[in-house]
Amino acid sequence: MRRIDLKDVQLGSNNTGRMINRDILLRLIRTFQSISRVDLSRLSGLQPSTVSQISDQLLKEGWICEGPYRRTVRGRYPQMLTLNGALAVLAVDIHPVQAVVAMVDLNGRIISSSTILISTNPARAVEFIVSSLKRLRDSHPNKSLVGIGISMPGRVSAKTQRLVFAPNLGWGAYDLKLGLEEEMGLTVEIENAANSSLISELWFGRLEGVRNAALITVSEGIGAGLLADGIVIRGHDGAAGEFGHIPLTSSGPLCGCGQTGCWETVASNSAAVRYYSELVPTSSAFTFHDLLNLAVEGDPNAVKSLEKQAVFLGKGLRMLAYAFSPEVVLVAGALVSIWDKMAPIIEKELTNPPLPGTTPRLQPTYEGGLARLRGAAATLIQRHSDLHCSKLISASHERRQVEGDATISFSAQS
Repeated sequence: MRRIDLKDVQLGSNNTGRMINRDILLRLIRTFQSISRVDLSRLSGLQPSTVSQISDQLLKEGWICEGPYRRTVRGRYPQMLTLNGALAVLAVDIHPVQAVVAMVDLNGRIISSSTILISTNPARAVEFIVSSLKRLRDSHPNKSLVGIGISMPGRVSAKTQRLVFAPNLGWGAYDLKLGLEEEMGLTVEIENAANSSLISELWFGRLEGVRNAALITVSEGIGAGLLADGIVIRGHDGAAGEFGHIPLTSSGPLCGCGQTGCWETVASNSAAVRYYSELVPTSSAFTFHDLLNLAVEGDPNAVKSLEKQAVFLGKGLRMLAYAFSPEVVLVAGALVSIWDKMAPIIEKELTNPPLPGTTPRLQPTYEGGLARLRGAAATLIQRHSDLHCSKLISASHERRQVEGDATISFSAQS
């Protein structure tokens, strides 16, 4: 039997069903682009009246729009529904020394993007980000902006939307949400990079039928987003999934969290660059993308460095598989651009010796290095849509209460 905490329980209601049905229809409209109300009813199993009611609400809010009529053999021509192409989201993927800002449509397509260098001082970094976002907004005056989604290299409190653990960034508990909302006048939603990437996979329908999954983001550090029984696990104060800060070796380098030999110190992109510099001490400073280019060109030291990174990635994933037992393990990051070279090494470490039970399926994310950016957009879209629906339902409930009170008062006076 599933455990129910009576101190923190939310009873089901008609409103809960409406929000679920709304989410189902919005996902179907996004998937089929375009689709009629009749087909929405058939595919969802909802009554035509329910589909019409929710569709009208989504039209009124601007999430969808009506397209042309579809010709049929007989009967009335159905009008097709599509996502509103005029709506867009500003997305920001923050890294320790740079940020990627972009405008993303409701289908997850990146309309425009740019990479900027940011200060280690959070207030100064916000100035750079705001300036870039305003240029992006002004260059697309025909787009209506839903809000701003932020993907962060650290754990974010669901209650305060502030960073609670980000050793690689070093910003402390700076209120990024408040700063951006004041400057941009838009709703801001912040999420851990791995969680946002996982939300993207769920929102855009690439994990259909999967109830247990882990998504690993590999960049300057390593983050993990966890899906258990269909629910994204955040843990107490949003700190769940920090597998990157679990020590994997006693002889590894010092980690930003203060421990020695953490998984990310031996398996991150930064670790791969360090391996190369150890093999080629005379090499000048370069990035992980430079290392990838050297490997593609056949540089043996670059290949060795990436292979060593892949070995430690596999060892860490084995630890995660023992602890969590996912059906699927997704890997996001620039390294997926050479996935055919990395995957066999990672999988060998993951599966040898064989894991108990069914071995998790290992696969890259479709976006590679853009997973975090689309994840930021998906997080904003999901939360903003749910919040808008909640407000409408709450207003409707309050209105019915007022109308009910007025009727009672009138009856009493009669």
